[in-house]
This record gives sequence, C-alpha cells and structure tokens, in this order.
Amino acid sequence: MTEKKQKVKSPLAAIFFTVFIDLVGLGIVIPIMAPLLLDPHNTILPFTASVHFRTLLLGFLVAVYPLAQFFGAPVLGALSDRHGRKPILLLSLLGTFAGYILFALAIIHNNIYLLFCSRLLDGFTGGNISIAYAAISDVSDDTNKAKNFGMIGAAFGLGFVLGPFIGGKLSSPEIVSWFTLATPFWFAAILSSINIIWVSFSFPETLVEKQNTPVSLITGISNIKEAFGYKDLRIVFLIVFLLTLGFNFFTQFFQVFLIDKFNFNVSKIADMFAYIGVWIVIAQGGVLRPLLKRFNALQLLAVAALLLAISLPMLLIPSDYKYLYFVIPFVSIFQGLTQPTISTVVSDQANKTEQGRILGINQSIRSLGMALPPILAAYITLINISFPILAAAFFILLGWIIVAFYYKDLMKKEQSNRFS
Repeated sequence: MTEKKQKVKSPLAAIFFTVFIDLVGLGIVIPIMAPLLLDPHNTILPFTASVHFRTLLLGFLVAVYPLAQFFGAPVLGALSDRHGRKPILLLSLLGTFAGYILFALAIIHNNIYLLFCSRLLDGFTGGNISIAYAAISDVSDDTNKAKNFGMIGAAFGLGFVLGPFIGGKLSSPEIVSWFTLATPFWFAAILSSINIIWVSFSFPETLVEKQNTPVSLITGISNIKEAFGYKDLRIVFLIVFLLTLGFNFFTQFFQVFLIDKFNFNVSKIADMFAYIGVWIVIAQGGVLRPLLKRFNALQLLAVAALLLAISLPMLLIPSDYKYLYFVIPFVSIFQGLTQPTISTVVSDQANKTEQGRILGINQSIRSLGMALPPILAAYITLINISFPILAAAFFILLGWIIVAFYYKDLMKKEQSNRFS
C-alpha cells in the first residue's frame, strides 16, 4: 500500500516543474520577439528592412511554434502510449533545451533562419504538455484528478507570470551591462537542463500498460476533421476554436500595439505581461472555484466570455499607458474564467471512456486557434494597429453568441449528465 502511494505521488513534482519550465520558456519569448524584429537597431534583419516586411515576418515567426505543436503534440502523445511517458518526456525536454540554445545562437549570429528553426523545434517537442496530462491521468483517480489537474493550471499561471518578467529583465543591459536579448534563453536552457536531470532521476514510469497507438504527422489534421464528426461536440469545439482564436489575437500582437502606441521597450512589455499573468492566476486560483460552487461551467462561460469581449476594446481608449493597468485586470480575470470553463464544458460533454481522445482533439483545435492569429494579425496591423484587438473582441463575441444560442440545449445535456 505504501509503495503504491509512493508511486502515485512521486511523479507530481516532476510534472509540475516540467510544465512550469515550459511556460517560463514560452513567457520569456513574449517580450523579446517583437522588439527583436521590429526595432531596426537589432541587426537580425537589415536596417533597411521595411516595417511592412518586419511585421509580416514577426507574424510568421510567432505562428511557427503553435503550428509545429499542432503536428507535434499528437505524435508525442502517441509515442508515449507506445514507449512510456518517461522516455518521450525526456525526448521532448531535450528538444526544448536545444530550441533555447538555437534561439540564443540565432540572436548572437543575427541568423533569422536559425531563429525559425529554433521555434519549429521547440514547438514540435513542446507537446510535452500532452504527456504531462497523460501522466497525471495515469496516477490519478476520481478523488484527486481535479486537484492534480489544478496543479497543472497553477504551473501554467506561475510560469506565465515569471516568464515575461525574466525575459524582460535578463535582456536589459540597464540592469546588468552584459545582458542581451540572448541572455534569457541561456537561462532557460539551464533551467531546462535541470529539468532533464530532475525527470531522469525522480520521475517513475506511470504507464502500466503500453498501447500500440498509431503515430502519424497528420493526426492533428485528422483531429480537426474528427472534431466536427461528433454531433454533440461540434458546437462546443467551434466555441473552443473561436475563443482561442480571439484571445490569441490579443496576446500574440499586444506587444506590437504597446511598441507602436506607447513606445514600450522589452522591460516594459515584460512588466505588462507579468501583470496580465498575475490577474489570470488570481482569477483561476481565487475566483474560479467559489463561482463554480454557485454556477455551472456553462453559466459562468456565458457571462465571462461576453465580459471579455466587452473589456478588450477598452484597451484602445487610454492615451497614457498607465491607464492600461486599470483595464488589464478585467481582461485577465474574464480570460482566467473563460479558458478553464470551456475546457470543463468539453470534458463534461464527452463520455468517460473518450476523455483522453476528446481532450486530445480539443488540444489540436486550440493549437490551430493559436497558429492563425499571428499570421492574420500581421496583415491587419499594417492597416491599423488597433485591428488585432478589435479582431480579438469580435471572435470572442462570436463565440459567446454561439454559447448563448445553444445555451439551453447545452444546459439540458449538462444537467442530464449530472443526474445520469
């Protein structure tokens, strides 16, 4: 009995640390990517490169990571079913480590092609999140699964707060003279190597029975096609896609807005995104649970999505950036409530025997929703710097309209699931 308990508990710290490091790495990129390409004083692009070219290139560079993850996450998940969680998790961490090294070298050598390669590699192997979820499912039961998955949410939030802050500060020569835009990525590589050592020695294999799951590069595409074959889930998946699409219009090009309108540098962008992360953590850690005791996930989603769509355009009103700090809490809290509730709705609509497959399809849809905004935003930003934020509000509002339109039917299904 004691041995069994030890096996159940021992992977959790390693899983938490893995997800945390992954989100720190993602967060580090946020304040650096836009200044790296848009500032003509950074020599990774020729000084004569036009704003139009720089903005379009930024869009494609941002899109490379989620697009690679769209293809990579299902492959890593299937391999972990075949060969076990631990070896594939280590493989993915090695890819992440190499991605950080390549990113730093790309900055040092002003090599834009190496920069794209680093994001491609890190994105494809960054599917370790799916392995983390699978490992938690392996060692959890109905009594502790919600708590263990909540731990992943906490790692997400903490990584998103610290990542941008670390990226901004470690890249500022005003803090330490020898800091450059490459410094945060050397730091992330060190953290990643510690993570590899940690998993090697403290992470036990959690998969009891290996499965011959098919491995295919087009699984992500098949997942999208399959998503709309589920009669009871196609509407929910459409809502997932629209909400993900909308919020990523905001997160992935908000730094461009801050640079263009308020002349933000890397450090200020880092502070702003860390501030966003703090409020998301507050929403998910302190507000979500009490609300879910009073309201079901659908009711909360219907209200939070509408308020998020309304609050986003408010970011366009201030002419002094200091007033953004009064608007950001509303955007962050409503997003912090929207994201986990839609995931809960997806899970609630699926049968118990299909949870893993449905959540995998859900992740593919989210990856696609993350990949499209930076490319589209790169074009519409050239028309007007405010358009990506307006696009974010539009797609989230569209998602809310669908929630409201199908609200009664979804409510009936949820109530029926609860009492069945």
